[in-house]
Amino acid sequence: MKQNLGITDRVLRFTLAFWLLGPWQPQFNIRWLNWIVLIIGVIALIESFIATCWLHTIFKINNKNQ
Repeated sequence: MKQNLGITDRVLRFTLAFWLLGPWQPQFNIRWLNWIVLIIGVIALIESFIATCWLHTIFKINNKNQ
């Protein structure tokens, strides 16, 4: 798998995941919405570590050098 995320993207995704998965996460009264927030947080965390985004791959975006 080819890496397509630069250091700035990785740091921002890790920060987003830290916020969404930590004690500061937004809590909603709708249960399925809380699950979506959890899933987005996990995806952001995984993408920050592997430096690959599947949406960047689909749209052929490469921010590796930025």
